[in-house]
Order: sequence, then C-alpha cells, then structure tokens
Amino acid sequence: MNILMSLKIISLTPNSSQLPATYVISLNDFSAISLLGEEQTKYLQGQVTCDVDAVTENSLSHGAHCDAKGKVLSVFRLINRSGAHLLLQSKSSLPLSLAALQRFGVFAKVTITETAQLNFFALIGEEASQVLQQRFNEVPDSLRPVIQVGTTTLVYLAGKQARYLVIDENDAVTQLIKQFNLPIYNQAVWQLTEIQEGFPLLAENSLEQYIPQMLNLQAINGISFTKGCYLGQETVARMKYLGKNKRALFALSSENVTELKNQISAGDILEKQLGENWRKAGDVLASYQAENQINVQAVLASDVAEGTLFRLKTQPEVIFSVNQLPYSLNEED
Repeated sequence: MNILMSLKIISLTPNSSQLPATYVISLNDFSAISLLGEEQTKYLQGQVTCDVDAVTENSLSHGAHCDAKGKVLSVFRLINRSGAHLLLQSKSSLPLSLAALQRFGVFAKVTITETAQLNFFALIGEEASQVLQQRFNEVPDSLRPVIQVGTTTLVYLAGKQARYLVIDENDAVTQLIKQFNLPIYNQAVWQLTEIQEGFPLLAENSLEQYIPQMLNLQAINGISFTKGCYLGQETVARMKYLGKNKRALFALSSENVTELKNQISAGDILEKQLGENWRKAGDVLASYQAENQINVQAVLASDVAEGTLFRLKTQPEVIFSVNQLPYSLNEED
C-alpha cells in the first residue's frame, strides 16, 4: 500500500496564522542521494560546496552540488545514515544531480543511488520536541542535530520555529506518524516553511541557473572557502573574493489577495517599483498561496532598499514586500 493512502493528509493551504501549534508535513516530494563505499567521503568532498570531511554521525550540513561552471544542480542537507552520506533534497533536483554524481563516480570506490526505500516527514511547532520525547530516549538539538534511534533518523533544523525531519523506511515511519496523532499537511506547507526560513527551493527550470551565493548558501554555512578544490569551485571563489555576485535570495509576501488569474510558477518575473515606473527585478523560485496571502521566494538584486515594492509582471495587481530572513546576508563566510 502506498504510504500516503494509509494516512489522512490535509490538502488545505492555510496561512501561517491558521496552522496549529504543532503539526506534521508529509514530504512526499522529498528524497535523497546515497553515497556508500570506501571512498564516499573523498569523492563527495570533490563534488560539493560544503566540507564533507567535517561530517560526523550527529552533524548536519548544508551544501550545493554545482556543474563545472559553478551553476547549482541541487541544494541539499547532508547527513549520515547507516554508514552512508545522504544528500536530502527535492525530487525536482535529484535526477540531474544523481546523474552527474554517478557519471564521475565510476572512477571512485562508491555506490551512488537514490534512497527510494525511505520516506520523509517533518514535525513542526511548539510541542514538537515533547512529542518526540514521548517516543524516543534521545531527541536532536542544535548541538547534535542528527540522532539515529533504531531504524529512525531524527534531524533538528534550526530556524524561526522548531522543525524536525523524521526519516525511516515505509512501514515504520507510517506507524510512527500515526502515533503522533497530529494534523498532517501536504508538501505545499513545507514550501511555506522553507520560504520563511530562507532555504532555497529549486524547480526543474531553476537548475543550472544560479551560483551558490545567489541562493544564500554562504549565509547558511553551505560553502567552505578553505576545503580545497571541488566542481565549480573557481567560480564560487571568484564571486567571493572579487565581489562579483550582485544577487541574493529573498522571501516576499503579498497580503489581502482575493484571487489570482493564474497560479504563480517558478520562473515568473518580478518587477520593482522605481518612482512611477516598474522594471524587471528578478525571478520567482517557489511560491505558496493561502487565503488572502501569497508567499514567494525569489532571486533579486542583493542591494534591495528597505520598503521597495515588487509586483508580478503577468499579474501587476499583486504587490509584494520583502520579509526579513532569519540570517544576515552581510555575515562573514
């Protein structure tokens, strides 16, 4: 039986104020690339932006996998599970990243596959930690973000609100989620939390379009500038040391929206107000539409002035303002 068929998943898309204090999200659009073998760390170290040598059984890393030109193929969260490196990411980026890793991986002692046997859920909210404590002797935190309890992997995600990933094989994770006895929302609500937390969301048409700094990877400790060479490293380093990057990722919202003519899609153009005129400002990466509210994630010029208004080019009546991210774009890498 399909895992989703045995769980009652809410299809509504509430805004932030309508969500319960604690809830679950079914991450049916989540997957992972597994690297397992004698040279798994050595190989991955030469492929991604983060420092794989520093990864431990209890650590969580952010990173990007780039092509030779430094354009991002995927953005991921890196953990260890059952001795393997797992690159947790959306299914939209997985095929391209997996193919690239497998292509070069034939020269290393490593097996690279998609973890099709695993399922992913998120537990979010004020009492999320207490819910986990009722069923596990250990719960991850900021000091030990990844905990393995039996076959279940628990991952703590720091940010504006308490978020935990719950990872296990199909039957085990289904039974566990049922025991939580909490409302279960669909993947769309995860989009909302990622937009608010400033973690990049890449649709297929956004792949190979941006360098890591345009997606704020340096602000979430997703780039090591001291680890040495990796695919695309020259472009990433040049952007840092020559100050050539002029774009960044932002979260925006529009209030009191009654109805959209068309759904917002990745790649839609945002325009910026300049006096009485408007001109192109950037591109939408992801969106979340709820009652009277729209949240979008977009790549814009990094020097956006406070109070600047934006609109959709195709639906100019929808006006957006920039929201504050939980991290600084000016921090040192």
